[in-house]
Amino acid sequence: MASIFSKIITGEIPSYKIAENELFYAFLDVFPLVHGHTLVVPKKEIDYFFDLEAEALSSILQFAQPIAKAIQETFPCKRCGIAVIGLEVPHAHLHIVPINSAEDLNFTRPKLKPTPEELLDAQTRILEKLMLKS
Repeated sequence: MASIFSKIITGEIPSYKIAENELFYAFLDVFPLVHGHTLVVPKKEIDYFFDLEAEALSSILQFAQPIAKAIQETFPCKRCGIAVIGLEVPHAHLHIVPINSAEDLNFTRPKLKPTPEELLDAQTRILEKLMLKS
């Protein structure tokens, strides 16, 4: 059975897409830790992050780099943190989160529940920064 992320990649489930290439898909987390929290997933459905092939493992960070920089410019923060948890969805994924302290990466905290308008605003603002970089 396809994971929720595979269904997002194929468009069966709508998402707030940030970027895509032949290997990866990035989209806003709809239950973020903070505004701007973005997920980067390989298009190939692999459960465990470190089971990715070596080339994909290094390429995911290269794909994520401009996204993280755009998020950092969009949302006031000290930097973008990354996390690989992988317990909730059986599909490898990388969290990019604007942070001001390590506590901002505490996944046991209650998640935000942004409105569709807030998510669309975040998506638009991040995309504007990405467009300026390309």
